[in-house]
Amino acid sequence: MEKSTFAAGCFWGVEAAFRQIEGVLSTRVGYTGGTWENPSYKDVCTGKTGHAEAVEVTFDPSIVSYEELLDVFWKIHDPTTLNRQGPDIGTQYRSAIFYHNEEQKKKAIESRDKLKQSGKYKKDIVTEIVPASEFYEAEEYHQRYFEKHGYSACRI
Repeated sequence: MEKSTFAAGCFWGVEAAFRQIEGVLSTRVGYTGGTWENPSYKDVCTGKTGHAEAVEVTFDPSIVSYEELLDVFWKIHDPTTLNRQGPDIGTQYRSAIFYHNEEQKKKAIESRDKLKQSGKYKKDIVTEIVPASEFYEAEEYHQRYFEKHGYSACRI
């Protein structure tokens, strides 16, 4: 089993997208990439903690590859908007890949560069590719939020 961590705006929709993939064994939403220990949702929303809303994905690489997870990541959000996805604005909504090892780093950079070269976006891709740091699990009511409330996607 391997872990991967992605931030692509509000973590509810990001988690829902990854949970649909065969080979994804579990997900949890939380906060990473910041400076405060054990931040709460309220703390992160102030923009003072430096954390991103993120999803930690545990997957079986014999069923789904990291490259396939990266493909999903790029498709589910706009990687050209700095600190924003749709109506959600703030550093906690930034686009980021938090890699867990050098192989993930290499593959993340390659996938970003391939997307840049594709010409899909006219604006620059602003996604951060940074080492994974401490991941703080979000409050229980955020976990599997869409499943608990009968949603299938963000209502933007």
